[in-house]
Amino acid sequence: MRVLFIILFFIPGLVGIAQQFPGDSIKDLSQSRLYKPVDSTIAPIKISSDPKEGFKDLFVNKPEEEGLSQVQLNARAISFVDDYMKKNRKGLEKLKGWGRPYFDMIDAVLNYHGLPRELKYLAVIESYLKTYAVSWAGAVGPWQFMPETGRRMGLKVNAYTDERTDYYKSTHAAAKYLSELYNIYNDWLLVIAAYNGGPGNVDAAIRKSKSKNFWDLQHYLPAESRDHVKKFIATHYIMEGDGGITTLTKDETEALKQASNVNPAAKNLTAPEMTNSKVQAISGRYNSLVIAKQITFPIDEFNRYNPDFDKLITHNGKYELRLPADKMDVFMAKRYDILNESLQIMLDSFKQSLSTPTKTQSGKKPVK
Repeated sequence: MRVLFIILFFIPGLVGIAQQFPGDSIKDLSQSRLYKPVDSTIAPIKISSDPKEGFKDLFVNKPEEEGLSQVQLNARAISFVDDYMKKNRKGLEKLKGWGRPYFDMIDAVLNYHGLPRELKYLAVIESYLKTYAVSWAGAVGPWQFMPETGRRMGLKVNAYTDERTDYYKSTHAAAKYLSELYNIYNDWLLVIAAYNGGPGNVDAAIRKSKSKNFWDLQHYLPAESRDHVKKFIATHYIMEGDGGITTLTKDETEALKQASNVNPAAKNLTAPEMTNSKVQAISGRYNSLVIAKQITFPIDEFNRYNPDFDKLITHNGKYELRLPADKMDVFMAKRYDILNESLQIMLDSFKQSLSTPTKTQSGKKPVK
């Protein structure tokens, strides 16, 4: 009965937050019950190296183009991401809207502990951000802690109190546990596997495979843990597009911020065109040709309103899209379908590049 009371107590809060932050609107999180100031008694656990390095096997580098480093999805993840996107893309795109206050809070806690913010997607695949989620094994809360692990990370779990359902406290506990696992493995894919199946299973897979590379040891892991990692990769990809900020160096990140914060359309548009247009901040790997086709807008006109769209959204993951008011209304109505088609084109391109034989510098196909 006590567990039922806890569940019933938290459901109205979730509904209230979802209503308070509908769609793409953003409000000051300090007005939300989810927000609490950082507790100075919870000391951050700083990991030993650059947190971005642990994502090295999630994405692969491409040669520089016009001075900007590029990244692509790891080839061994493409098939899984393709299938996962077809089944879950719409739900995850909607979650981007209603989950924003949760993501803002999780980002702040992860940043406090020196962890990459992309780890918030682990809570998505663990519980779909549901505080009342309960697994078949007895894991509870948005971060799906088992009782013993929750207690070890400082949460109260007893007959009267279950802090695994407290968003703020359980996120701090998850950050501590993720930091602990990263200090062991120095690789976020192995951390995620251990978070799901326990360090013992990951250690056994390392011994049997004689490798610490997830792609080499994956088949020595329990199927659930192996798929858990791939679900994280797929969710990360859908939410962030082609890699996200974690795959860029500090200098590249700063350069992109300076280059991408402003849509320079004002140079191309007349005063009436500026007045009769709308601007919408978007994120994800949208494709200009797909947008133009879906909203029946000539591509040269689209490019006039949105200079360097494809290059900037590829490298920054976001863009201040500007369109005539009527075309923006069409875009907003079709945005999920447009993103789905854009991502599908990208995945198809990756697959094609994998099946195309590599050429040597002389232009001849390499001898097998």
